[in-house]
Amino acid sequence: MKRMRVIRIRQPDDWHFHPRQGELMAAVLPWTARSFARGLAMGNTVPPIAGANDVVRWRSEMSAISPGFEPLIAIKLLQRTTPEMIYAAKGAGAIAAKLYPVGMTTNSDDGISDILAMYPVFAAMERAGMVLCLHGEKPGVFTLDREGAFIPSLCEIVDAFPGLKIVLEHITTAESVRLIARMPATVAATITVHHLYLTLDDVIGGMLRPHAFCKPIAKRPEDRANLILAATSGDPKFFLGTDSAPHLCGKKECDGGCAGVWVPHAMEALTAKFEEHGKLDRLGDFTSRFGAEHYGQPLNQGFLEMRREPEPWIVPDEISGIVPFLAGQKLNWRIVES
Repeated sequence: MKRMRVIRIRQPDDWHFHPRQGELMAAVLPWTARSFARGLAMGNTVPPIAGANDVVRWRSEMSAISPGFEPLIAIKLLQRTTPEMIYAAKGAGAIAAKLYPVGMTTNSDDGISDILAMYPVFAAMERAGMVLCLHGEKPGVFTLDREGAFIPSLCEIVDAFPGLKIVLEHITTAESVRLIARMPATVAATITVHHLYLTLDDVIGGMLRPHAFCKPIAKRPEDRANLILAATSGDPKFFLGTDSAPHLCGKKECDGGCAGVWVPHAMEALTAKFEEHGKLDRLGDFTSRFGAEHYGQPLNQGFLEMRREPEPWIVPDEISGIVPFLAGQKLNWRIVES
């Protein structure tokens, strides 16, 4: 089959990214904005984005850096979050709230230790029309089993709040793919770019690769295969959330390095993966339609054009003191800059 040279899709959205704050935000946010019309920013900053005033301030900071980009906000749920805080955050423009189990990833030491105690908050979210985003790992469980161990908690929330829209974030296992596929339409999942590329062997199978270390950790080849099938399936329950999470080199290349993969060339890498599996015709739905529909947002009106270059280009080894995903590797697709 003759390879396509140019594809044009509706401007995509990133339904899970970490813009950070301050100087780091100024360095990384334009990379998100060059690919995506909108992005759902996760509020696990220090201090956290947990209330209405935080929402307004953080959104203003992002808009000042990248005026053409629409920042959407997911506040961070804390054990002290109240229904009143949910209503206030919704009024300030937050469209989601994110539950991090305590200690499961970067900046989650103040995460949730008692999910049942959050049920009044979930009820307020259901009434307010806010989406519940879940980092689906259970603390105190062997790392490769944490995602599976979280499933009973997810099922209990779904049963208790049938009108609450839920997103299980950055799924990594075949078990999660099967679970989401058979759950009610109110439940969906994001899939990252890096989990479509990585297995655990890519992180620790040979040399230790700290810049491929993320949470949840990449799993087995059969898990990656099922994620690829889900992402390219055309099933609206699965859509893109890059979980792009930049850390300066010194925060990664050390004892106790931070979890997180920065993916500034997400669309280029994702297009290559869809092309590899003969599913370029489904790229637009995965990146530009299914997530917007689940979150109840209008589809973007603009378009993104991608061009397949005659010769591959090499992902830079470092950008602004951060090692990007696929650094030093070759890609063929590029965004056509307007």
